[in-house]
Amino acid sequence: MKKNFYLLKNLPQTPDILGRENYFISAVLIPFLQLDGKYHLLLQKRAKNIRQGNEICFPGGGFDPGKDKNYQEAAVRETAEELGSNREKILIDGLFDTLVNPNGKIVHTFVGRLLIRDLTELNVQKNEVEKVLAIPISFFIDNDPKEYKIKIQAQSNYKNKKGKEISILPTKQLGLPPKYNKTWGNFFRKIYVYEYENEIIWGITGEIIYELIKLLKQTDMSVQ
Repeated sequence: MKKNFYLLKNLPQTPDILGRENYFISAVLIPFLQLDGKYHLLLQKRAKNIRQGNEICFPGGGFDPGKDKNYQEAAVRETAEELGSNREKILIDGLFDTLVNPNGKIVHTFVGRLLIRDLTELNVQKNEVEKVLAIPISFFIDNDPKEYKIKIQAQSNYKNKKGKEISILPTKQLGLPPKYNKTWGNFFRKIYVYEYENEIIWGITGEIIYELIKLLKQTDMSVQ
């Protein structure tokens, strides 16, 4: 009987993401709510004076191992804080896909519901959230996003603000092929952009919505 290779006895039972420690880990909630008998997605516009100010996003934030037992708890905690909602009104229905962004972020996404009847029940934290938006699911079903692309390349050196060249990977000293002395790579990444009532939804949020709507279109949409 063949035995398992003993050097590999610690292989993970469930595959994870290699190099996870090199990424910023966050968790967001994709919150559904019912208003006037129809399902909506709730998003928020970030306050202008914080990181990525004035951008539209889902509630959520960074995973804090000192506060959070797991990524779902991080999503719930951040949602409750940002929206000023009781945790009892945040119902998690399940885990959605995990997004690995080339800008150094891993985003764990959860699908859930806000058990509120009106947005006035929320007490948003104004130092983080300028306003909330409740957008009908039907809008995303009926309106495909505009698609653009960005080009992502790797650099072994760059110029700082004073124009001095800074080497961050000593390609010549390491004897790497000459092509790595300069910018290399030719990766194009799709960007999905939704326009709703003079607001632009794009980036990570746009990508999450795009994938979510693909899934919804495979289900019974009579729930709209």
